[in-house]
Amino acid sequence: MKKNLSRLKYIYKKASAAGAEYYNAPYRAAIARAQRDEDDLFMLLIFSEMMGIPNPASWYCLELQPLLLERFHDWHTRMGMERSPYDHFRCC
Repeated sequence: MKKNLSRLKYIYKKASAAGAEYYNAPYRAAIARAQRDEDDLFMLLIFSEMMGIPNPASWYCLELQPLLLERFHDWHTRMGMERSPYDHFRCC
């Protein structure tokens, strides 16, 4: 009985995952684009103080800058800036 129950749970999980995949497949590109736009806005908020844009949450964003420096180059090229916008910070 217990073995059948665990097998049914396994089948249910697989069917649920397959159904979610089938439903989400047409929207995958739109979801990825929305996620990228959200990440770009977040990067702008983190690095806005260095660009001269007043940021009321800059004190809290300072601790996130070292974590996001790896992705900074991809972000500024996606935003249309060929070179890093900062004189004191070169990534290219």
